[in-house]
Amino acid sequence: MSTYAAPIRDMQFVIKELVGLDQISAMPECAEVSADLVDAVLEEASKFAAAVLDPLNRSGDQEGVRFVDGKVIVPQGFSEAYRQFVAGGWNGLSGETGFGGQGLPHVVAMPVHEMWNSANMAFCLCPMLTSGVLEALRLRGSAAQQKLFLPKLTSGEWCGTMNLTEPQAGSDLSAVRARAVPGGDHYRIHGTKIFITWGEHDMAENIVHLVLARTPDAPEGVKGISLFIVPKYRVNADGSLGSRNDVKCVSLEHKLGIHASPTCVLAYGDERGAIGYLVGEENHGLETMFIMMNHARLAVGLEGVALAERAYQHAREYAKTRVQGRAIGQKSGDRVTIIHHPDVRRMLMTMKAQTEAMRALAYTASAALDKSRHHPDDKERGRNQALVDFLIPIVKGWCTEQSVEIASTGIQIHGGMGFVEETGAAQFLRDARITTIYEGTTGIQAADLVGRKTGFEKGATAFAVIDDMRKLDADLARSRNADVAAQRDYFKQAVDSLNCATQWLVDTFPRDPNAVAAVSVPYLKLWGTVAGGWLMARAAMLAETKLSAGGGDAEFYRAKIATARFYAEHILLKAGGLASEVVNGAGSVLALTEAQF
Repeated sequence: MSTYAAPIRDMQFVIKELVGLDQISAMPECAEVSADLVDAVLEEASKFAAAVLDPLNRSGDQEGVRFVDGKVIVPQGFSEAYRQFVAGGWNGLSGETGFGGQGLPHVVAMPVHEMWNSANMAFCLCPMLTSGVLEALRLRGSAAQQKLFLPKLTSGEWCGTMNLTEPQAGSDLSAVRARAVPGGDHYRIHGTKIFITWGEHDMAENIVHLVLARTPDAPEGVKGISLFIVPKYRVNADGSLGSRNDVKCVSLEHKLGIHASPTCVLAYGDERGAIGYLVGEENHGLETMFIMMNHARLAVGLEGVALAERAYQHAREYAKTRVQGRAIGQKSGDRVTIIHHPDVRRMLMTMKAQTEAMRALAYTASAALDKSRHHPDDKERGRNQALVDFLIPIVKGWCTEQSVEIASTGIQIHGGMGFVEETGAAQFLRDARITTIYEGTTGIQAADLVGRKTGFEKGATAFAVIDDMRKLDADLARSRNADVAAQRDYFKQAVDSLNCATQWLVDTFPRDPNAVAAVSVPYLKLWGTVAGGWLMARAAMLAETKLSAGGGDAEFYRAKIATARFYAEHILLKAGGLASEVVNGAGSVLALTEAQF
């Protein structure tokens, strides 16, 4: 079994060089964010990931959570790890200072969360959901609600969850039936919610559920959904805990992966009704819930990056230690480790290149999120808000789909041993599989991308990003490094393919949205593939500049350039096929009648 080691050097490179830490720290609200501060945060986070979270990942998967006499029992060591997590102030890393947080920008918190998810995704799902509740209440909660709930949620003393779906609803939130009956300054909530991650446990003294429900006079469909705060324990006016609320876990799901994370069925109002408090206005709950959803979608995309990195590290260490066969052309002598075999190297390079591209894209989106909030110029805030809105479905959909592929490749490198649970490689595939489903499946992300983010705005943001991509061509043309210059033709062809597919989508969407929907997932994957190639090519250019200047870390920069060339030659060239699938493939998707399947 390998142990996790945070890829701090690549994280530093992406934040400081590729994303541009100087642009973040130039914003007045982020002025104290220096390179030294980033280094210190990453170093301490990596220690926590390696020393506290990683040792519990395998044991937690094997032990799992248990449901005994109405109580959720978490795996051994998780409660103590959570106490250390809270004591270290980690939950408030990017929380508002007014509520006890440290106020660090999202782009600094991003690599920290990547480390923790690599080390132990099941554990990290708990604080991830709390951060979504924090974001929703920060933007839509009343002053009294913020004062009562945000300090404890920021510190991590209390946890939070999202309660959206129900047995009959699935992803169709218009079918939500949970009821909220007014009763003075509160409502009484009745109903059942399913798939509630960390919906019940005893690691924190309280759990704050955000619950979608309908008031008695609410209109049908999504326009009749309201959002309510429903704490596990009622909270007194002074912040102390009161009586147990009428909400309980009635069962746990038995899942393919993330065995150490309880996925609960929660019953509200089996007695008099769970006391809940309206967030914002009645019938506007879905708007607030989507604040949480967007926050969570970016976080889940990062889970894809994290699991890809972990699967890569596990496969790399196995390849360096597993002795099997002789090198090609060698007829005698010692057998070699499998990393000497070209096809194993191809698989490792694929995992490495994809993961680095995914990391670059996720961090780029997080930097845009910071600029959308803190940039002093209104126009720049608006431009970055459009960019982060556009990138979120790509980060969520593409990075998670890639993580499943990468984890599967990791098993392949292990050969037959990868299919055996004892080696640990299978856990990463099992855990990664949920990420393509969490917070909206890949199909839902793709529908958002082709509809609201591209079709309805006639490609304005998409074409703006493509224009930015095209500016790199001149730089690649001037490169004196053969490995960097070799990427130019691949990159130009990929961007042309993306532009062609986007123009087809914009032209087709008004007259045939079904055709666009039929190829929406290939379009999302096309965007991820090309955006990843764009950022890898930019990274190669930056590495070339660093090498020319004669700075340190020469081996890192040479590896970055070689990895970027591999991405161009083995991954980016797939853009042409994806674009052809988008432009030409809708008809065959829709060719059969329902009876012909």
